[in-house]
Amino acid sequence: MKRSLVAFIFFTSLVGIWQILVSARIWSPVLLPPPIDVARYLWAALQDGSLAEGTWVTMKRLLLGYLIGCVIGLPLGLATARSKYLSDTLGVLALGLQTLPSVCWVPLALLWFGQSEAAMLFVVIMGTLWSVLIAVDNGARNLPPIYVRAARTMGSKGLHTLLKVILPASLRFVVSGMKQGWAFAWRSLMAAEIYVTLLTGYGLGHLLHFGRELNAMDQVIGVMLIIVSIGLAADKVLFSPCERFLQKRWGTAA
Repeated sequence: MKRSLVAFIFFTSLVGIWQILVSARIWSPVLLPPPIDVARYLWAALQDGSLAEGTWVTMKRLLLGYLIGCVIGLPLGLATARSKYLSDTLGVLALGLQTLPSVCWVPLALLWFGQSEAAMLFVVIMGTLWSVLIAVDNGARNLPPIYVRAARTMGSKGLHTLLKVILPASLRFVVSGMKQGWAFAWRSLMAAEIYVTLLTGYGLGHLLHFGRELNAMDQVIGVMLIIVSIGLAADKVLFSPCERFLQKRWGTAA
């Protein structure tokens, strides 16, 4: 309760500072609308269904691309950690591509797939894949060698060692990589939706783009708040419970 109260006071204070800045008229209300205008936009968008539809379209794209990126990145990360040849080739490529800003994938996706859902999916996968691969690779490499030696002494080898020893012991790094991959997937998708115009469904990135084109800053800020809220909810519901479980499992909980 105490922590919840502190968080409530903190975010209420932020809204108060926002309102003070608006009242001080340091910027034009067109550039910095008051909180009540943003709330009105969110309520109107919720009533006309545009916000719910945009959120649904974005989440479908995000979850599909993110899951594909994780499914590909997990085995590749394990294979890279166990093979010097893959480490010197695929591992180096992953390190290089992870530093590439997400928006750089958009022109390539448009040239390859055109104005299509496949372009969106490609960008999200590229934003997820390399983070997961590198995290799994680092996790497998940082395992104490005694784990693998003990398993081999007891008859474990090959795929059994990989799935029953290395992967479970690397879960802390895997969850961290998946969390980072989720963040990169979000950024990638927003970049794609802002620059790619589709007739198959408009997501949150499109609403953000249209708000910018119309100088509707209440819409821009409102959509940004929705994106932040979804990100926080995903962390609290998906990643934080996994991290707490692993901390207790490995005795690292405070």
